[in-house]
Amino acid sequence: MNDPAHPNEPSVTRRGGGDPASRGRTTIADGVVEKIAGLAAREVVGVHAMGSGFSRTLGAVRERVPGGGGTKSGVTRGVKAEVGEVQTALDLEIVVEYGVSIADVAGAVRENVIAAVERMTGLEVVEVNIAVSDVKLPEEEDEGPEPRLQ
Repeated sequence: MNDPAHPNEPSVTRRGGGDPASRGRTTIADGVVEKIAGLAAREVVGVHAMGSGFSRTLGAVRERVPGGGGTKSGVTRGVKAEVGEVQTALDLEIVVEYGVSIADVAGAVRENVIAAVERMTGLEVVEVNIAVSDVKLPEEEDEGPEPRLQ
């Protein structure tokens, strides 16, 4: 049977009422937001690594011990998220490469993290606090920069 107001459209029976997207609740774990933010921060040129030197060393040791993965993976190292129902706040700890503008890198990290988290989760990012814990000097021996997504 056709709707008299729209004679060319077939009639549709709606069940449950309302938009299907509004039926139920979606929750996002802190760890999900931390992974998204960690990957987004690592994409920024000038970010050498995430986390303090101690946390990176401890993480590398844990990764070599069977079953010792710990609570923070390499992706989430240096990232802490507090996730509410519609908002999130993030704390990031980064190591920058020598010679870069720390203010510019921090701004680019903040921008990239906010864009990625808001696009993927729909949460409003209310703040991204960035702590620069170290500067990677060119002559320092290191395990190398963390891999970037290309």
